[in-house]
Amino acid sequence: MVPTFSGKSAFDYLTRQVDFGPRNPNSSGHAACLEYLVSALRASADTVSVQSFSHEGYEGEQLALSNVIASFHPGLSDRILLCAHWDTRPRAERDEVPGKQHLPMIGANDGASGVAVLLELAKLFKQSPPPIGVDIVLFDGEDYGKEGDLDRYLLGARHFADTKPGDYVPRFGILLDMIGDAHLEIPQERNSLRFAADVVELVWGTARQLGVSQFVAEPGEELYDDHIPLNNAGIKTIDLIDFNYPDFTNRFWHTHQDTPEHCSAESLEAVGSVLAHVVYGMATNR
Repeated sequence: MVPTFSGKSAFDYLTRQVDFGPRNPNSSGHAACLEYLVSALRASADTVSVQSFSHEGYEGEQLALSNVIASFHPGLSDRILLCAHWDTRPRAERDEVPGKQHLPMIGANDGASGVAVLLELAKLFKQSPPPIGVDIVLFDGEDYGKEGDLDRYLLGARHFADTKPGDYVPRFGILLDMIGDAHLEIPQERNSLRFAADVVELVWGTARQLGVSQFVAEPGEELYDDHIPLNNAGIKTIDLIDFNYPDFTNRFWHTHQDTPEHCSAESLEAVGSVLAHVVYGMATNR
C-alpha cells in the first residue's frame, strides 16, 4: 500500500526554508538552512552525510558549498536517486525593479519547492520503508552563475557526479525543480526524453493512472539543469520542471515575485503523490 503524501505538510517545509531568507552560498540564510535540512533528514533517513566542497566564485570569492545526501536501505545495491537543488539565486536580474535586481531572492519555487517534496517523501520512507534503496540528494550551487555563464551553474550536481563511486549506478534519477507553481503544468523536458525516455514514460504513465493532470504528456523545452551532469556520469535522470512560472510569460522566474503565495500545497501534493507511487511500485532485486 502506498502511503498518502501530504501537500500541506510539504508546503510547511517550503515556507520553513523561505523563512531563512535568501539561501545563496556564503549567506547567513544558507548556513542556517543547511543545518535545518541536515537535521530534518536525520530524523527520517538511515544515513545522512554532508559533501562539503569549495568553488571559486566571482571576484575571487570562495564559495563554501554543501550537498546533503540521505540514504534509505543503504546496504542495497538496487537503488534510485531523487534530487533537487536547495540553494537560491544571489541576484534577481529579471525583476521588474532595476534597483532590486542585484539583491538575492528567496526562491520559494526555484529552490524550496523540490526540497519540500523530498523532505516529505523522506518522512514517508521513515514511516513505511520503500521496497528499494533510495538516495535523496540536495544539491548546492545550482543557481549561482550569471546568465550565460554556464560554467558557474550546477556546481553541486557536477561535484556529486565527478566524485561518485564508480559502482554507484542507480536504476535512474528524478530531479525536481520549480514544481511548486500554483498553476502547475509539467511537460516532458526534452533532454529527459533524449537521455531517459523510459523513465519519462514511467513517471507520466503513473500520473496518468492516478489522474494527476499537472503532468502534461507533451514535449517541453530543452533545459540545462542538474540532470545533465548526472546523465553525463551514467546516471539516467529526468527533470521534472515547470519552467513557465506562472505561465509562458515566465514573469516570476529569477525575480522577487518567487514567493510562497505563487506556490501551492496542491501542486506539491501532485508531484509528491506521483513520486510516492513510482517509488513504492518498484520491484527490488534483494
